[in-house]
Amino acid sequence: MKKRFMLMLVVALLSATTLMAKDLRIAIFKVTQMHCENCEKKVKENIRFEKGVKEIATDLETKLVTVTYDADKNSADKIASGFEKFGYKAEFVNETKKAEEKK
Repeated sequence: MKKRFMLMLVVALLSATTLMAKDLRIAIFKVTQMHCENCEKKVKENIRFEKGVKEIATDLETKLVTVTYDADKNSADKIASGFEKFGYKAEFVNETKKAEEKK
């Protein structure tokens, strides 16, 4: 009886975890102040501390910063404000929902 209850509990917890998948978003920002490798490093080192940020990619040639983040913990507007904390201005370009990876 106790084993059956534990098994049911484990199944219920696994089901709840699946239902509570993260709402990952990908936001793209134009950062005109980013003109060298040191600027890229500055962006990556600072934006990674914003709540819910999972990944950051920079493209120096296009001056674009791509941020993957958990939408349950943050928003594109708040992340854009995060650039101001270290003296940069981020212009919001686009946002998409990250496709879930299939196992």
